[in-house]
Amino acid sequence: MDIHWATLAGVCGVSLGITLLTVVLFSVGIAVWPRGDGAGGGGERARGANRTATAAAVLCFGACLAVAVYGLTLIIGA
Repeated sequence: MDIHWATLAGVCGVSLGITLLTVVLFSVGIAVWPRGDGAGGGGERARGANRTATAAAVLCFGACLAVAVYGLTLIIGA
């Protein structure tokens, strides 16, 4: 039995990178979500910023969901 250490290190590196990316995306989504709730009033400019913050948060959460679903499809093998 022969272990390909470079391949093993590559898999560990990619796994760590994807994990860190997912955690950062989720954290950014959590941090941006309260800014898009519409509290505080304001004019049209504030409403546009609220929509942008909400869209950014949804995009971050969607990316996290996509990573999770892709990982599950790799594990399940469907």
